[in-house]
Amino acid sequence: MSHIPRHPRAHLAAAAAITALSLVATAAYAQQGVSKTEIVVGSIQDLSGPLAGYGKQARAGMQLRVDEINEQGGIHGRKLVLKVEDSAYDPKKAVLAAQKLVNQDKIFIMAGHIGTAQNNAAMPVQFEKNIVNFMPLTAAREMYEPTHKLKYAMLSTYYDQMRIAAPRLIKEKNAKKPCAIYQDDEFGLEVLRGAEAGVKAIGMELAEKTSFKRGATDFSSQVARMKGAGCDFVVLGTIIRETIGTIAESRKTGFNPTFLGSVAAYTDLIHRLGGKAMDGMYATMTVQNPYTDEASQPIRFWANKYKTKFNEDPTVFSAYGYTIIDLFIRGAQKAGPNLSTDSFVKAMDSMTVPPDMFGSPALSFTATKRLGNDESRLSQLQDGRWKVVSGYFK
Repeated sequence: MSHIPRHPRAHLAAAAAITALSLVATAAYAQQGVSKTEIVVGSIQDLSGPLAGYGKQARAGMQLRVDEINEQGGIHGRKLVLKVEDSAYDPKKAVLAAQKLVNQDKIFIMAGHIGTAQNNAAMPVQFEKNIVNFMPLTAAREMYEPTHKLKYAMLSTYYDQMRIAAPRLIKEKNAKKPCAIYQDDEFGLEVLRGAEAGVKAIGMELAEKTSFKRGATDFSSQVARMKGAGCDFVVLGTIIRETIGTIAESRKTGFNPTFLGSVAAYTDLIHRLGGKAMDGMYATMTVQNPYTDEASQPIRFWANKYKTKFNEDPTVFSAYGYTIIDLFIRGAQKAGPNLSTDSFVKAMDSMTVPPDMFGSPALSFTATKRLGNDESRLSQLQDGRWKVVSGYFK
């Protein structure tokens, strides 16, 4: 009889051991945002603020690629679920959006978050939970510097774009008085610093520098200053409305320097909203604006597929969104069925991606190289349409 009382204890011990083992097993496979059937991808876009045009286009491009992969059965049997929050291009709202996506929606990865200040504000929320900041829609150096396990970027920086493109174009145009107008924030300052470094390299300096606050709509005083300084070349640290406002005001006052914008101003919205006055402007870029009547058959096919789905023409931001999800798919497929942050990072750190149909250069990543590409090229607005006018330069 003495052995009978041991049975309950033995059962309890066995049950405890099984529970402990199952908890260990669950912990081993419990990766936020990844279930047997789904991978949850988060993104923060401007859907209601000054860059809402970009944000809505990027979201649509992302959704198009998500729908395509899901129709093909997903990634290792898992469907992609895209969750998008609105920052209204406000860093404080970006933090709230990140907190919701990370803590409530339990995203696996943050993809294509738009805006420099917004990313800088949101990244700590993600990094605390080991969530990768993947291919943000900003070309600021902070998106990959300092090197961090959870940072991946694909856009050649504003700084490098201007440092390389400005002196080349100044020489080509034989300009004597380069100047800059810039948004007074991290984005605008990066464009300015790149321009300053570029002109210094050819023994020049900016004759005039003038700034404006984010959200400004009147640029008459800034244009008057540049005209007064005799500027014949103007670097634009501007995005949509500020680009149009600056150039329109300049044309109105008979001030016609060469205008060079960054990739942030490379958008169909410039000529769609600004009209004929925008012709002649240059911008640095990588991915080509996908016109529905594009000469390239793959771009034309893709652009018409997009238009059929969303009932509007695609833009370069549509192409960015599509490309970002495509890059994520490549990384997640390479990571294998046991998808985790660690397996994804390991896969990305040996990834090389060939040039795509939009003309993006080849991208490559390693544990110490988290910017996929440091090259850009030039486009010019000619007759209300962007035309690529240079090859890639480093």
